[in-house]
Amino acid sequence: MSRRGNRLGCAGLTALVLLVAAVAAGLWLIRQASTADTASNRCVAVNDGTSWELSTAQADNAALIAVTSMERGMPARAATIGLATALQESRLINIDYGDRDSIGLFQQRPSQGWGTVEQIMDPVYATGKFYEGLADVSGYTEMEVTEAAQAVQRSGFPDAYAQHEPRARAWASALTGWSTAALTCDLSPTDGPGSPETFGQRVQRDFGSAVVATVDGTGDGSRMLLSTDALTTASGGDPARSGWAVAQWAVAVAADQQVVDVQVGDQLWDREADGWVTAAAPVADGTVAVTLAGQRSETSR
Repeated sequence: MSRRGNRLGCAGLTALVLLVAAVAAGLWLIRQASTADTASNRCVAVNDGTSWELSTAQADNAALIAVTSMERGMPARAATIGLATALQESRLINIDYGDRDSIGLFQQRPSQGWGTVEQIMDPVYATGKFYEGLADVSGYTEMEVTEAAQAVQRSGFPDAYAQHEPRARAWASALTGWSTAALTCDLSPTDGPGSPETFGQRVQRDFGSAVVATVDGTGDGSRMLLSTDALTTASGGDPARSGWAVAQWAVAVAADQQVVDVQVGDQLWDREADGWVTAAAPVADGTVAVTLAGQRSETSR
């Protein structure tokens, strides 16, 4: 064979090798894409067969607003009004801007006596001030949501709150325990270990003394036990309802708190599963068990 023929043959072989390598790389990328995390990182509350979505950031704020009403002994209607108001005012995001000097979840204005900028930007303070105003509205439980919200907010768009009522009602019903196994989140694997101390602080922030969080001493320190007895007393004496309220609150804050699973009774929400399932063994009445990422490592989805 001539030298020219040898060169052509080598060039053809090189092209073939490059083609095989390119195909192999393409197949590898396809396999990687097929096994990649496909979580929506959204949360859903279901009511009357309809699913109402929120982002994880919105769900985290919704959890505080709803359980605050319960801890204060207010009816679920108050939570619906609070959530509808925050959805309209800030889309349930704690923003530091708004119309004129309005800020925070409820777009409260320092110039109208709601508090200082620092106070209003604290979601706990802002939520408490909203419910203080709502409690002063005579007959708010019989009012339309938009009327009750407007009585507190004095908004320039008083009819705007009504559009958020169905979503607010679904989330309020789940987060105050009236709807069971109704709230779930589709989340990516945790991005680090959970902190029992940080989680305990979040429990105290949202529930005050109505829920007590302790570390389960029988495990590796990543399992928290939440006692709901005081919340049951504060909210009207229904232990099943308070258990579901706390359990679904824990799901709503799972993304930020690195929660792996939540159990109430014999029902379990697992970060890697789809919705609520039956657990192998129940937890005690008056207790919600929450496992944080830690010694237990999550597998890829």
